[in-house]
Amino acid sequence: MKHPSSREFFAYWDDKRGSARAPDRSTIDPAAVRGLLGDIFVVATEPGLPFRVAGTRVCAIAGRDLKDISFTSLFAPQSRAEIEEIIAIVADETLGAIAGLTAAREDGTKAHLELLLLPFAARPHTPLSVTGVLAPFDTECGALGDFALTSWRYLHQPEKLLPRAIRKLQVARGLMVYEGLR
Repeated sequence: MKHPSSREFFAYWDDKRGSARAPDRSTIDPAAVRGLLGDIFVVATEPGLPFRVAGTRVCAIAGRDLKDISFTSLFAPQSRAEIEEIIAIVADETLGAIAGLTAAREDGTKAHLELLLLPFAARPHTPLSVTGVLAPFDTECGALGDFALTSWRYLHQPEKLLPRAIRKLQVARGLMVYEGLR
């Protein structure tokens, strides 16, 4: 993580989750991250990936209020499928992800940003959501468009069993017979 906002929010999120894979949404206190609120957002993992909350700097980067606007609409068409897949894995596997982005300024030059995606713990009967930070490296970048992924990686925790693997094991209950050679 290169951006100070990403590092600070990740440290706070990591502290709140303790030994769990992700913290519950209710444990995140906006007052504790007051200086970062402009860079923080929450996206629901329902169809369209709508913003539920977007900080003032995130909205300024997009040039509009983002409440209920699709997260993927910020991205260039060639990056949309990839960012949707990354968000699905962050939510389903309860993994964090960090990405480098570029975006077009109004004058045609490129701005560089960092995107941090962090999951919340799953709650019964509640749609999954993902929180994170979207922060530009330039202090004066204005409204940006056509975000594109330049790099990304998952913040993997190999010592813990992933939820998808657990679901696969739950299907295989009882005695299992494997056919072999005689």
